[in-house]
Amino acid sequence: MKSRAEITSKYAKAYRKARKKDKGTMLDEVVAVTGWSRDNARRRLAAAARPPGSGRQVAKRPRKPRAGKFSYDAVKVLQRVWAASGGQCGKYLAVSMRTQLDALERHGELVFGEGRYSPDVRAELLAMSAASIDRYLAPAKATDQIKGVSTTKTSPLLRSSIKVRKAGDEVESEPGFFEGDTVAHCGPTLAGEFTRTVNLTDVLLGWVFTRSVRNNAHIHILSVLKAAVVEIPFEVTGLDFDNGSEFLNHAVIGWAGERGIYFTRSRPYKKNDQATIESKNNHLVRKYGFYYRYDTTAERAVLNRLWKLVNDRLNYLTPTKKPIGFGSDANGRRKRLYDTPATPLDRLLASGILAPAQQAEQIAYRDSLNPAKIARDIAECQGQLLILAKEKTEQLYLATIPSELPDVRRGVRTKAS
Repeated sequence: MKSRAEITSKYAKAYRKARKKDKGTMLDEVVAVTGWSRDNARRRLAAAARPPGSGRQVAKRPRKPRAGKFSYDAVKVLQRVWAASGGQCGKYLAVSMRTQLDALERHGELVFGEGRYSPDVRAELLAMSAASIDRYLAPAKATDQIKGVSTTKTSPLLRSSIKVRKAGDEVESEPGFFEGDTVAHCGPTLAGEFTRTVNLTDVLLGWVFTRSVRNNAHIHILSVLKAAVVEIPFEVTGLDFDNGSEFLNHAVIGWAGERGIYFTRSRPYKKNDQATIESKNNHLVRKYGFYYRYDTTAERAVLNRLWKLVNDRLNYLTPTKKPIGFGSDANGRRKRLYDTPATPLDRLLASGILAPAQQAEQIAYRDSLNPAKIARDIAECQGQLLILAKEKTEQLYLATIPSELPDVRRGVRTKAS
């Protein structure tokens, strides 16, 4: 831009005094050097040749901000609904807004005439677009904390006998195929024994099941898988894990074979093969369980109370979207296409695999959930985790930082007493 300004200044005075034919030639030269269009080059040369004004500068009137489309009351209630939903983004909250409002009204959390809530506010919330929700919630949103450590160790013993499932393989057309992984609650160090959280996610529905165990011994992993088969409201037909030895062992594979559960594994060092569960590890386990070190029975008990609440929130009240293929944008670039956001329960009901009695049972359970109470209970569990583990984790972190002072005793021989 600096070079273009110098070229414009150089030609400006000559352009002003030149004949029409010469002006065309000069425009050709400026266009060739700067890359501007002829109209843009003509405007720039005319503006540069214009003498500066001698009068005082007139102060510009400040632009009056446009009035907001939604009322202050609607924005305040929106923040309450967003907090009760677990911090859903605008695209998801716009889809689940009616479900959230109905549940909060049903349990007395939102009452007409109290706390700025009214029929007009409800109508405003239901009319909000996803972009408007994100814009109005921007001041209330916060960021997350620290990072964790990977503890996956390969299991060469049975790896060659398990079928590999890659990222490009087709998604299963029926519910029941789950990706699984473990998350280590080790804090800043892998020393000693610490809690592991087993996370399972249905690839087609997004249905989640989460439990925390003492360590990654196969007996604990197997207990979680047995509990998942019982508590998940539809049949588990397949399991896909990474190459960790906690999954690829005779006990787990034998149990899956006895139940007729299809067993696959991902490729080593290819996290995209398990993109579904890897994303859940972040915005489920790490978002709600933090990065602290948990290694006691009390901490595991709090974690398992927390996961029950989080699973209910994600399975029954939180929409998700699924990739359905590829398309092109306005410029012809390849882009991912997604379906309409829906909760895992809605996807399960639409799949038609549940009997009418099971469908009625799941809908009744969803209607019994109070989003605000779930949010309060989650906050209470997280507060207990902070009390139990925050200081301990910070002390372990400080112990990993080397001292800035040299060790004066190193290399000094002292006489034995």
